[in-house]
Amino acid sequence: MKEQNKFRDPVLAKKVAEQIRKIAPSYNVKFCHVCGTHEWTITHYGLRAMLPKTVDVIAGPGCPVCILPAAEIDEAIQLALKGITIATFGDVIRVPSSESSLQEAKASGADVRVVYSPADAVEMAKKETDKEFVFFAIGFETTAPSTAIEVLGKPPKNLSFLVSHRLIPPAMELLLGVGDLHIDGFIAPGHVSTIIGLKPYEIFPKAYRMPTIVAGFEPLDILFAVSMLLKQIRGNEAKLENEYTRSVNWEGNVKAQRLIEKAFNVVDGSWRGLGKLPTSALALKEDYDELDARKKYDIKIEHSRDLMPGCQCHLVMIGKIKPPECPLFMKACMPHTPKGACMVSIEGTCRIWAK
Repeated sequence: MKEQNKFRDPVLAKKVAEQIRKIAPSYNVKFCHVCGTHEWTITHYGLRAMLPKTVDVIAGPGCPVCILPAAEIDEAIQLALKGITIATFGDVIRVPSSESSLQEAKASGADVRVVYSPADAVEMAKKETDKEFVFFAIGFETTAPSTAIEVLGKPPKNLSFLVSHRLIPPAMELLLGVGDLHIDGFIAPGHVSTIIGLKPYEIFPKAYRMPTIVAGFEPLDILFAVSMLLKQIRGNEAKLENEYTRSVNWEGNVKAQRLIEKAFNVVDGSWRGLGKLPTSALALKEDYDELDARKKYDIKIEHSRDLMPGCQCHLVMIGKIKPPECPLFMKACMPHTPKGACMVSIEGTCRIWAK
């Protein structure tokens, strides 16, 4: 049996679910994941229905496209409308900005292109030397190394970078400060953890007495993580544990971490609808000012709006409400007509629930 299929075994899943029911407390507990792929697995495989009523798993801000503040999309649109070619990932194009989107800018004649990696943008700039290119770099610690590689690799002079990378652990800390959320444990993201390792999550059990499990993406990964959290709660423990041992270790990908450290500084960053979070973003180091699109083109956004009237995306992103509790969900806001960022990306909670 392939490893992937092993972690989708319905017979074993039922056994783990039965174990969960046996060790679940009589009072309510709430676990939070911060990964769009975790939410997809939980929803697609109906894992919430397998859990006892006292155990809830909520979705935190784990969708990189969803947390992009409108102001930074406004920056990309401003550049595109000035005649600069914007290259970015597919989902980003449809995300609402303050007033429109990159897709609408493209429809009005701007040169906006979908790429699968920053290396694609580098190749375009090399081939079309008469044009100015900007790679709109988004994503968490998972995608930051690929941006860093191109920054450090002396890209062509007609390419610059609009950097909007964000970091996951500070967002997890934010959730602990939401007074009425009452989280009892974290399921930490697998993809991010392959890069940063386990070490950055130490703060949660040590400083906050918050049980934390790094988990993979298959149904059994999630069920095992829930079981591990419940065992900690039952034993009145708060530990950092690794369910995803087949891909994640303590140190993480040290080479990728060094690339990030060489190219970027850690700075405060805005998250859509959540405000500015300390030390939660990456910015190009001063050594690479000539590659920084914000400095090269002196971009200025005076006013921005993260949320359309009625949109509750910011509350969905921190797990305070479920998508159907938003008044726009599957009414004014649908996958083909998204009003909020959570309905755009395949990793967005509203988009996942809309399927």
